[in-house]
This record gives sequence, C-alpha cells and structure tokens, in this order.
Amino acid sequence: MNTVKPSYRDSTYRSPQRQIGLPVKLFPSLFFYIKIIKVVFTASRAAKKGKYDSMDWCNSSADTVKALEETGCRLKVTGLDHLQGIDRPCIFIGNHMSTLETFVLPSLIMPHGFDLTYVIKRSLVDYPVFGDVVMSRDPIVVDRVNPRDDFKVVMEEGTRRLEQGRSLIIFPQHTRTVDFDPKQFNTIGIKLAQKTGSIVVPVALLTWAWSAGKILKDFGPIVPARTIHFSFGEPMEITGKGHEQHKLIIDFIEHHLNGWRKESLRQ
Repeated sequence: MNTVKPSYRDSTYRSPQRQIGLPVKLFPSLFFYIKIIKVVFTASRAAKKGKYDSMDWCNSSADTVKALEETGCRLKVTGLDHLQGIDRPCIFIGNHMSTLETFVLPSLIMPHGFDLTYVIKRSLVDYPVFGDVVMSRDPIVVDRVNPRDDFKVVMEEGTRRLEQGRSLIIFPQHTRTVDFDPKQFNTIGIKLAQKTGSIVVPVALLTWAWSAGKILKDFGPIVPARTIHFSFGEPMEITGKGHEQHKLIIDFIEHHLNGWRKESLRQ
C-alpha cells in the first residue's frame, strides 16, 4: 500500500489553489468517481489479504482529499490544534451530512496520534468492495432498526474499542441531512463517554459538495462550488449526566453551520 501522505498537523488547513481543466469542470462527478473507485479497489484488495492497516486507511483518506481537490473542491479545516496533546482515546461527536466525512475524517484525525474507527450503519458493510475496507477497520455496526439494540451494541462494543486504545467517531443523528435538527441529535456518544470516562471532541462539518444520490444515497453528484468545511472543538470532560456537554456540542455545530452558510451566500 501507500507510504505516508501529507498530514494535517497545523491548526488550520486550506486547499491550495489549483487550475482545473475544462473537462473536469464539465464532468466533476465522473472525474471524481473514476479516482475514488481506484482508491477503494486498491484498498479492498489489500484488505482481503489482511494487509490494510491504520496507516493505509489514513493514506486512502488522504487520497480522497486529493481527488476532491483535483476535482475543484475546496476544504477549509479549523481547530486541528485541539487534537494535539490528547493522550488517551476519545470520542468524536459530530453532525452527519454525506459520505464525504466517512472518507475524509481519518486523514484529518489520525496524524495526531489517534487509532480510529466508526460507529456505522450496516448498509455500508454490505456494499461490494467498499464493505471489505470498512470491515477491516473493526467498526461498530448498528442496524438502525431498534434503537435499544443499537444503544446496547454501542455501549458494549464502544467500551471494548476504547479499552483497546481506539478512538471513535459517532454521528448521533438518525440519518444524514444537510439541515441540522438538534431534536434528532441523540446523546449516545455522551452516554458512552460518561460510562467509560472518555473525553469528547465536538466536530462540526458542512460536506454538501458530495451530495446524496437518487439511486444510491451514499454516492451522489459532486458539486465543487460548495466549499467543504470541518471544525474541531475543544476536548470536553463529561460532568454529571452530560446535559451541559450535549448542549455545548449542539451549539458548536449550529454556530459553525450558520456561519458557513452565510459565508457561502457572500461568495
């Protein structure tokens, strides 16, 4: 597999300016998916052989960022300095908007010393080829049919992953959506942190450049005109039942989403 790719160790990251050719401008989705299919197939072959490790996953994620940028997409990432100096596994809790964050977040987080996995829906595991890559990362798989069953799985499996030294990314929403609804943002990540004594890191994101598809929701059109945003907040210890921290995470996400959308209107 690949060697070490560029990491995101400064407090912020901005995509460099690129000259985008006319064919790519006319067919950004086609250009991007040709590249991402190559990334996924390469990773899948290695995963099937048991030769796809955390470094490879981080590099595949960085390859995805490169493919997005070569398609004309721009990333703006802030708060990376908040990931520095964390000396134990933690739980990243954020809103969920598209497939993009599933691919991109490892390359933003892992260079700061985190071994990482996700809480994911079962349909991602069932995808041909891509499912092999997902399962190689030992994710926590939920069915999203019975909330009680999902809660039990996350509490048990999440505790085990954290004890093994692995950090978790949790999207507490019932489904991905461009419009953030705090009422659909549950407290499962907070409760897991409370149970395990873990710290949480808020993550706000606006990843609408990778839109939802009509046939396959996970793989829709790429819209380079929409700037991709990520922001990481300050790590939090859970106090009491975590109500205060839950509200702070929601406020963090809403504040950034509102600001980013206003910024997009001015462009």
